[in-house]
Amino acid sequence: MRDDPSVAALVARVGEGDQAAWNELVERYSPLVWSICVHYQLNRQDTDDVGQNVWLLLVEHIGSLREPAALPGWLATTTRHEALRVLRASRRRDHADLPPDDQLGPADATIEQELIAAERDTALRAAFAELPRRCYELLSLLMSDPPPGYAYISATLGLPVGSIGPTRARCLDRLRRSPHLIGVLGDGARNVEVSEARR
Repeated sequence: MRDDPSVAALVARVGEGDQAAWNELVERYSPLVWSICVHYQLNRQDTDDVGQNVWLLLVEHIGSLREPAALPGWLATTTRHEALRVLRASRRRDHADLPPDDQLGPADATIEQELIAAERDTALRAAFAELPRRCYELLSLLMSDPPPGYAYISATLGLPVGSIGPTRARCLDRLRRSPHLIGVLGDGARNVEVSEARR
């Protein structure tokens, strides 16, 4: 798990009672909690219960975290424990193969990959939100499913059809250079394709 100084700063602000910091923390890491619940195939109600318990446990323990920058790992491990607790309690299927709680190790590679993906997605959303309005609107249209034709985009945004491709390229370049993405992906952010906005 990455040790991100911005996470430690966020945890410190939450510990001081900063509601905006708490909201930011929950928004940033909710996808991680959710993805772990999906990994354990929890239904919607159980996922909501696990999420609520994880956030309540964090409220109780945020002041005593030994390594505030390792919060994502703490959340992943806590969510994993809570998901297994719910699975055992539900008895929806045979859980004899699940290890006892005291034998659970650190989050496995799948959960670590989900953590990395959640951090990347959060950074991408933050970078996308800071784009100029024209870039935001153009890329949003190009990423819709199915993507509209260039004639529709031209009429909607008032862009000549011939300038849509070059404008898209400039917008994606600006997105790649966002400090949010560079903070998560390092210099590799410059090479990220960001799905080329579905050409």
